[in-house]
Amino acid sequence: MSIISNSKTFHINLIIIISIFILDRLTKLYVIYLYKINNGSEIFSSKFLNVYLVWNEGIAFGLFSFDQNIFYNSLTVVIFVIVGVILFMLLKSKGIKKYSLLMIFGGAMGNLFDRIFYRAVPDFIDLHINNFHWFIFNIADIFITIGVFLMILSEFVVKDTYEKN
Repeated sequence: MSIISNSKTFHINLIIIISIFILDRLTKLYVIYLYKINNGSEIFSSKFLNVYLVWNEGIAFGLFSFDQNIFYNSLTVVIFVIVGVILFMLLKSKGIKKYSLLMIFGGAMGNLFDRIFYRAVPDFIDLHINNFHWFIFNIADIFITIGVFLMILSEFVVKDTYEKN
């Protein structure tokens, strides 16, 4: 019975990760397509939201962007290690912490894929009020942010979120 239950949980977790990854990939591919057919101009513009493509070579919100390959490659290796640590934490967690880590992991895999495939992460969501613009982000960043928020919230609300061996 335990093996069946673990298999079911594994498959649900895998579906969550793959769904986040696919949603992220589809939106990025669609924006890249729109960017190409619009000859690089803004894709969508409104009072609070703009959609246009920006290639982010750094980490979250464009921090640590470097022109030199050694720094980019080193940063990519560090991100790869962090994703591995998140996977380890995911395997040891349960409850809300597990679901927050699933969101973080799914989003991180989407952005890591882009770093490897494109050598940059396509960001395209620009929220703004008048002349104040938030950092430009993508769907993977949304899931990572929600996951981090839920993890922080769970630290205040939920106890014993890791399995004891």
